[in-house]
Amino acid sequence: MTKRIDKYTALIIQPHVQVAEDRADIKKNLDRVCNMIDFGVGYYWELPARLVVLPEYFLQGVTTPGKGEHGIDSFMKKAITIDGPEMKALGQKAKEYNLYIAGGGVIEQVPEFPDRWFNTAFIIGPSGDVVLRYHKWHIPASIGLGTSPHDIFDEYKAVFGGDIKDLFPVIDTEIGKLGTMTCHDGCTPEVSRALGYNGAEVICHPVALQEVEGVSQPWDFWTFTRRTRAHDNMCYVLGSNWGTVDYAYYPRAFCPGGSFAIDYTGMMMRHAPYPEEQVIAATIDIESLREHRSRCNHNTWVDLRTEGFRQIYDSPIYPANQFPSGRPPRSLADKMGPVKEVFRDLYGRGQFTPPAGMTVEDMPELHEQRILRAQKLGTLKGN
Repeated sequence: MTKRIDKYTALIIQPHVQVAEDRADIKKNLDRVCNMIDFGVGYYWELPARLVVLPEYFLQGVTTPGKGEHGIDSFMKKAITIDGPEMKALGQKAKEYNLYIAGGGVIEQVPEFPDRWFNTAFIIGPSGDVVLRYHKWHIPASIGLGTSPHDIFDEYKAVFGGDIKDLFPVIDTEIGKLGTMTCHDGCTPEVSRALGYNGAEVICHPVALQEVEGVSQPWDFWTFTRRTRAHDNMCYVLGSNWGTVDYAYYPRAFCPGGSFAIDYTGMMMRHAPYPEEQVIAATIDIESLREHRSRCNHNTWVDLRTEGFRQIYDSPIYPANQFPSGRPPRSLADKMGPVKEVFRDLYGRGQFTPPAGMTVEDMPELHEQRILRAQKLGTLKGN
């Protein structure tokens, strides 16, 4: 017999972030989010907070193509370990307030693969310990320089395991079953579906989502896709984005907020639709979610008929093991190299149709020409 879970408050933190160059900058970002946790826990005292969600890269920041792009060496200088002082400081905050703290985009170095970094999401429990660690799966080649498990898949599985529960972990806690996915993971259905398959009831979703990707109206790609992820899996999705940023090459509203809490029907509960710091709070009702899942009408799992879709995944699209040990991605242009072959496959099998006047053979070369042009102009680093 399951034990009843009382309603609780979840806090979604939308902080100011400084793109870090050194450990002192990381400490500033850490201190800021700790102060915002203090505020949120204090303000929402009547229904106590049990869960906090922080955004992607909230400790170290991130860089993108153009002036200010960091290569792997610059990122490795600000990489941390999951048992380092930053996580311990957050662990102390979790113990102080009896919280689960979820965050993402930690630039993590792991001893098994010392020549690279992973984009790591985590959940810290009330004990102060890291109780879940997830390495971001869908890292966009054009922006993310971190290593996906898929980039080093055979070696990764040997160290961390290759079962769906290893790759997309969910932890069963006294506040429900918690999982996490990071930024681009939420753009397509697969990662959230894997978390749903593993039983997730609350998906903590750290992002550093930029306006160019459609955070605001009228496009608002950020909310309509994530409402879909919540609906598809009948779970809460709690999304945390940056409020403002300090970096010489970014507008302050580079990632313009838009943090939210979405319930298990896909309904928007709370939203901070502006580029500024904020703490928003939502009531999480796990018992109501579990009752909702017990109904068969429009149940997105009961009606799932998988056999007709297997062919989509029979053959690889973006191939695995592109950046094995000794060969980490050095720059964004380097990381985009394999995309040429993906275009060759998508156009070659007729899934994509070339624009007028172009052939299937032209399309991979078009991608490469664009990279070379950007490198010549200086808007992409050389490999």
